[in-house]
Order: sequence, then C-alpha cells, then structure tokens
Amino acid sequence: MYVRKCSVATRLAFVSAFIGLIAPQFSSAQSYPQRPVRFIVPFAPGGGTDVPARLLAPKLTDAMGQQFLVDNRAGANGIVGTDVTAKAVPDGYTVLIVPSGHTINASLYPKLPYDTVKDFASISLIANGAYILVTNSALPVKSVSELIALAKSKPGVMQFGSGGVGNANHLAAELFNLKAGIQLVHVPYKGGGPLMNDLLGGHISMLFATIGTVGAQVHAGKLRALAVTTATRASAFPDIPTMAEAGVPGYEVSGWYALLAPAGTPAPIVNRLSDEMAKIVVAPDVRDKLINQLGLEPVGSKPAVLDAVIRTELKKWEEIIRKLGITAES
Repeated sequence: MYVRKCSVATRLAFVSAFIGLIAPQFSSAQSYPQRPVRFIVPFAPGGGTDVPARLLAPKLTDAMGQQFLVDNRAGANGIVGTDVTAKAVPDGYTVLIVPSGHTINASLYPKLPYDTVKDFASISLIANGAYILVTNSALPVKSVSELIALAKSKPGVMQFGSGGVGNANHLAAELFNLKAGIQLVHVPYKGGGPLMNDLLGGHISMLFATIGTVGAQVHAGKLRALAVTTATRASAFPDIPTMAEAGVPGYEVSGWYALLAPAGTPAPIVNRLSDEMAKIVVAPDVRDKLINQLGLEPVGSKPAVLDAVIRTELKKWEEIIRKLGITAES
C-alpha cells in the first residue's frame, strides 16, 4: 500500500511540475504581445527587404493589438541586423525579416557571428518571388536561346550587372553561366540607380532583377524581359516563360522573404505569429500589393515549411558557391 501511495504521489508531483513548466508559456502566448515588438529589417530603408516589411508591420499591429516597429539595422549584406536578432532575448518581442540571401551568406562568409539554423526559430515563409532576366531593348535578342547563342559567339565580352558580389541577382546570373555554358562578365554596383542607368544606357547587357524593380520599365518597353527564374511563371508576368521553359533545364532561383525569431522563442508565440502571417498575406489588399507591386507570390507557411526551405537553400547555395569559387571578396 505504501509503494502504491508513493507512486501516485510521485505521478501527481510530476504532472504538477510539468504543468508548472508549460503553463507560463501558454499564458504568455495568450497575453502576447503586451508591449511593442521590434521588427528588424537588416537592410536600409527603401530597399527590397524594407518595402515588404513596411507593408506587413502595420497589418501585424492591427492583428495583434501592439505596434510592430520597423527597426532598420543595415550593414554587411544583412549580417549586422541578423546578428542583433540572434542575440536578442527570445521572448517574442524581436522578430526579423530576411530575404533569400540569408542562406547565401552562410557560404559566402566563412565566419558569421551566428549559426544560420541553430540561432533562429522559423516563423513563416512570407512570400516567394521570381527574378526576371531583362536585357537592354537594343540588344539583338528576343529569347533566352538567342541570348545564349550571342553570348557563346562573344565569350567573356557580354556583361551583366548586380547589386554586389554574392547578392542573389549576382548568383542568379552565375548559375545561368553555369547551366548555359556561357561566359558572361560580372559588373558589381554599389547602388541600384547607377546599375539601372547603365542597363538602360546599354553599358551592360543584362540583369537578373526583382519584378518590383524592373516591372515598370518592362511594361514601358525600355527593357526586354526574357524569362523568370522560378519553377512556375510569375502572376505579374504570366506570358513570360520560366528559365526551364526557355531552354535552361534545371535552372531555378527564388527570391523569398521569411520571418524569424531568436532561437528559444516559445513555440506558442511562434505559432501565433505564423498563424497571423498566414491570414495577412492572403488578405485582398496585401495580396494585391505583393503580386502587382512587388512581384511576389504570397505564401504564409507553417514554421516547419520554412525550416525545410532554409535547409534546402543552404545546401543548394553551398554547392554552387563552392563550385564557382565565389567569396565575399571576389
């Protein structure tokens, strides 16, 4: 009888202790947030990552009853702001928006101050975006196959621009070089203005750019769009083929955006943020802006989906960067 009573008492104590451990998490999730949330953007205001952040932050504010305050922490290709998040208290009051370059940096920079997987909790894959291959309208090509033929006739002569070594649009073009067997020359720029001026002026031949960056020039006939880089066509340009459809099989690059938190952020808080993001991105006004202004396809995933995307992208870019021998100083 004594052993039986001890067993029951032990079980009750264990259950009580377990409830004591998990109760604060559920309680904090139910009352979260109780103060403003810092929404870190690891790039300068007005940039490609800042724009969707400023679209989403007020929607999160409305949905969750506390302000989500955009905090731009630019520097080192996104590393500065990402590191700030990695070292923040994991209480749900710091979140981070990152572009697909988050997984590129892990191979481009050998000594990051954080671990790309272990130091973050995935919240949601916000949206996927295609890069679009555009050329100066005076270039005598109207398809990807014609561009490849021209490049093969002039190896090491034709130039493409990018926002800098290791940027996603740089690597998108290098992957094109690799898959098509051509030798386009990389010309890195420090600003989007000079890059676009040189493309429009014919000083460089082509660019892999976000749809939001070049869509207006394509519609105006100032640039010629040849293909999009994703596996499926872009809603904003349904008549433009994918790179695979245009004759480059196995080519795929997606410019996605994701929401992260510091590792250790309570799962109930992470899940609530994920659920709210899933609702926000499909709201008609947000969906319209993502597709028609930014050239992005809304997703709003569960955390596990983003985990899988990050691991897949890390492996993909590690193999490509190693094969091409690209470094941050290239």
